[in-house]
Amino acid sequence: MVGHVDHGKTTLVNTLSGEWTDRHSEEVKRGISIRLGYADATFRRCPACNEPDCYTVEEICKLCGSKTEELRTVSFVDSPGHEALMATMLSGAAIMDGAVLLIAATEPCPQPQTKEHLMALNVIGIDKIVIAQNKIDLVSRDEAIEHYGQIKEFLKGTIAENAPIVPIAAQQSANVDVLIQDIEKTIPTPQRSFDIAPRMHIARSFDVNKPGTPIKALKGGVIGGSLLQGRLSADDKLEIKPGRKVSTKGKEEWIPIETEITSIMVGGDQVEEVTPGGLIGIGTKLDPGMTREDTLVGQCVGNPGSLPPTWNELNIQFHLLKRVVGVAKEVEVKAIKVREYVMLSIGTAISMGLVKRVTKDTIDVALSRPICAEKGALVAIGMKIGARWHLIGAGSVA
Repeated sequence: MVGHVDHGKTTLVNTLSGEWTDRHSEEVKRGISIRLGYADATFRRCPACNEPDCYTVEEICKLCGSKTEELRTVSFVDSPGHEALMATMLSGAAIMDGAVLLIAATEPCPQPQTKEHLMALNVIGIDKIVIAQNKIDLVSRDEAIEHYGQIKEFLKGTIAENAPIVPIAAQQSANVDVLIQDIEKTIPTPQRSFDIAPRMHIARSFDVNKPGTPIKALKGGVIGGSLLQGRLSADDKLEIKPGRKVSTKGKEEWIPIETEITSIMVGGDQVEEVTPGGLIGIGTKLDPGMTREDTLVGQCVGNPGSLPPTWNELNIQFHLLKRVVGVAKEVEVKAIKVREYVMLSIGTAISMGLVKRVTKDTIDVALSRPICAEKGALVAIGMKIGARWHLIGAGSVA
C-alpha cells in the first residue's frame, strides 16, 4: 500500500485484513504511519455469485449466505506516505511483488508523495500496480468523475499507465470486492525458486518479551521480512550480514552474526517450514537486545557462507531523474558532486554515502553503514532538497 499521507492506506489494510497496522504510540497519536506495517488478508470467492460480487474476505458471503472458497493469502506492507519517511517506504517496496497506489478523491491529483511513490515503484522495478481511488463517499459523482480524469492524465506515460483504477470508500468497505478482483488479475503470485540457498531482507526486528518476564521464560529476538528465494525450516542455522559492529584496538569492523531458527510464524500461525511469498517472523536464539527497535533492519539473512559481499564502499552505475518529485514545486535535479552526501536504498537497507568520485554514469561512495548486496542489485538514490531527502535517481551496484 503506497500513496500520499492520509489517503487511506492503513484504513484499507484494516478493511481487508481486520488489523490496524499503526501500533506505535506516535503513529496512534499523530494518525499517520511511521514504521512499516504488516497484515495478512485472505482473499476468497463465493461460488454462487457472479463477478465482481463474488470476491470477498468474508468466510460467509454477505449477499447469498454461501460458504466462500479460499483463493490465497496476501501479505500487505503498509508504507508511510509522509515525505520525511520516503526511505522507509523504499525499504518496504523492496519486498513487494506488486502495489496498490491509493489516491484520495478529496484532493487534486497528483499530490507530492503520489508522484514520488509512483516514481519509486518504477525505480525498483515494480510494474504490477492497481490504483485505488479512495474516499469517493466524500465527494459528489461529478467530482469523482473529474478526479478520475486527473488520475488518468497523471498516469499517462508512466509505469502504471494501463493500471486498473478502482473507485472505493475504504471506511465503508464500498467496492472492495472490485478491488480484490483487480488485485487478483493484476498482481498474480509470482514464480519462486525453492531449491536454491535461502535469502531474506530484514524489514523489521523486535523483542517480544514483556517487561518483567522471568529469565527462564525469555524468548530470543525476532526478525521479520519476506523470503525471496529458497526455503527455511525450524532449527536451520542462519547468518546475518553485515552483522554487528565491534571495536578492536580502536579499529571498527562489522562481524556477521550466526544464530539458529527457533520458530517460524506466518499469519499468526507457527509453521515448521516456509517458502517464498508473504511476510514471516523468525524466532531466533539471538539476545533480544540485538533485535529491539528494528536494530537489524536492512540486513541480509541466509545459510552461513551463502550471502553476498558486505560493502563499505560502492561503485554505482546510475542515472538521474530530470526533475525532483515529491516537492510542492518541482525543480530540476542537480548533478551529483564530489564530497556531498546521498542517501542509498538497496533492498531494505538504507545508508548515507559520501561521494568520492563522479563520472558521466558512475559514482563511488563511502558508506556510513555497510550494506550486504549482490553486484547488479538495484539502488535508489536520494538527495537532500531543503530539509528533506527526495528520490533523485537510480542505479545498480557495479
